[in-house]
Amino acid sequence: MLVRMDLPAGDTKLVQIVDAAFAEAKRRSGDWLVCRPGCTQCCHGAFAINALDTLRLRTGMQTLRARQPALAEVIELRARAWLDEHLPTFPGDQATGLIGTSEQDQERFEDFANQAPCPALDLSTGLCDVYEWRPMTCRVFGPPVRMGAGDALGCCELCFKGAGDAEIASCEMPVPHELEARLLNEIEPAGESGQAGETLVAFALLH
Repeated sequence: MLVRMDLPAGDTKLVQIVDAAFAEAKRRSGDWLVCRPGCTQCCHGAFAINALDTLRLRTGMQTLRARQPALAEVIELRARAWLDEHLPTFPGDQATGLIGTSEQDQERFEDFANQAPCPALDLSTGLCDVYEWRPMTCRVFGPPVRMGAGDALGCCELCFKGAGDAEIASCEMPVPHELEARLLNEIEPAGESGQAGETLVAFALLH
């Protein structure tokens, strides 16, 4: 996994920008955006998180261990159970938690743990126990977004039922990819250590 380091100060700005953009997209989307507490479709299936997401989750877990140790323990138990079940087929380094970068590993990852609930999800409430520190993928899911420059708009399949292309485009949520990339470069500029890379939420919650 990543070497121990502090979360960049700029992450606070990144989170503020993204959360404000989501709020504005939600306002413009009105009833087309059906995201709500307890809707957990987007909380199932493994997805890659970057080094910045990992540090944010670690910061959250450190906070919970200090302020709500019982909750932190519950989250850790779920994360360990998740890894016990899915680690044998993990397409990457089981010791570090880094997802493999080979073409074969990437193909295997597409079918990895697709139905598994996120270990941060409390199934009894339908809420995320690390919501304040959730990864960027979670923060931008729902409204129409472009996951990369030049990419087509995509949104949650449950949202924008009956909306036309123009209506969907009018609700686009801008994502500050350049700022995120700059912050990532701050914490993983030297790949020689082999510590930078993408991992899973379950690994991040336990370190």
